[in-house]
Amino acid sequence: MAEPPCNAAVKKCKRTYIFTFLLSSRVFIHPHELLAKVGQICLKQKQQLEIGVETDKAKLKSFAAKIIQLLKEWTETFPYDFQDEKSMKELKEIAHRITQCDEENGTVKKIIGQMTQNLLMTLAARNQYQEIREKFRQPVTDKGTILKTKPQSSQKDILSVCCDPLVLAQQLTHIELERVSNIYPEDLMQIVSHVDSLDNHKCRGDVTKTYNLEAYDNWFNCLSMLVATEICKVVKKKQRTRIVEFFIDVARECFNIGNFNSMMAIISGMNLSPVARLKKTWSKVKTAKFDVLEHHMDPSSNFCNYRTALQGAAQRSQTAHSSREKIVIPVFNLFIKDIYFLHKIHTNHLPNGQINFKKFWEISRQIHDFITWKQVECPFEKDKKIQSYLLTAPIYSEEALFIASFESEGPENHMEKDSWKTLRTTLLNRA
Repeated sequence: MAEPPCNAAVKKCKRTYIFTFLLSSRVFIHPHELLAKVGQICLKQKQQLEIGVETDKAKLKSFAAKIIQLLKEWTETFPYDFQDEKSMKELKEIAHRITQCDEENGTVKKIIGQMTQNLLMTLAARNQYQEIREKFRQPVTDKGTILKTKPQSSQKDILSVCCDPLVLAQQLTHIELERVSNIYPEDLMQIVSHVDSLDNHKCRGDVTKTYNLEAYDNWFNCLSMLVATEICKVVKKKQRTRIVEFFIDVARECFNIGNFNSMMAIISGMNLSPVARLKKTWSKVKTAKFDVLEHHMDPSSNFCNYRTALQGAAQRSQTAHSSREKIVIPVFNLFIKDIYFLHKIHTNHLPNGQINFKKFWEISRQIHDFITWKQVECPFEKDKKIQSYLLTAPIYSEEALFIASFESEGPENHMEKDSWKTLRTTLLNRA
């Protein structure tokens, strides 16, 4: 039987409030300290029960229900807060006290048992990820290939692995969703915590949380450099033009899917100086599609065009019936900047000394949207061969990109000639 709309709305509002409270509280107090305070409140309620005041039993049952809701939301949304033995012990003690507050209701004990079991399973899965997490991939410079006038016949390029822009966009979306799935709300709150330098309130696992953000940002940079590498390493202008047009089509498919992060990374890669200077190549490219993409990502008016497109994708996601239409992957560095900006322009406290809850409500709303988007299951079939290439293909460093670019289209002025000579000498000396 469906839940009445008014009850569902109230329930959603309560969950939103709890999420905002738990998320923002860590700016002011360590999660295990907050948990200890909840434990102290539960102890006082238990002592009231032991006095035996009959009129308080109904209040205690109501209190128990509220604490259970808090703990359920807490363990589901911020399970990492319970990774250490101290917090887990405190949780078990609170659960025991709450059970005693409503011993007649066997459902309470069952709910708490299921909650604890789910928490342990989540922590085990997350710890397993931390054990196998990949190391940052550094750009690889293939000096031998770069400094040859002709590429090796066995050298692979993106078109030899995937020649369908839609398929590549789908595989990029797979990679994006896999990486974003390892970012949690408390990770994003590090943006606020680190800005304030609250050394006394740093949460356990800060290094891990920072890693998750940096790893995702690193993926953006790697994709941009991969795009530039694929273009610059090709000697023949006709093939190079084909690859540029291919990536333009891939970026357009990413936009249609709602994968704005990959789209921005591809555009960024094509706008890097070693690629942008290839005038002979760009003169052969049909740039109309690229101009449209750049219009969507125009930085003027605080990326107004992109934000309009993002809002449209978000609205589509809310009413969608299929996972394909639910995909929303925002440009991550812009999302981070928005959180940072919200934090900087609003104070943590109001003039009367109270916490500026409106500020944290807005921050948590944006983070909640992000968390909702990252939970969408990717509907596209996974292609291991394509993904392996995207994740492991050698990436040229910035200086190697310039050398490859100069090898493809020679320097046009004295400044470029000097740069080419210096870079070539430097790279050869390292070989």
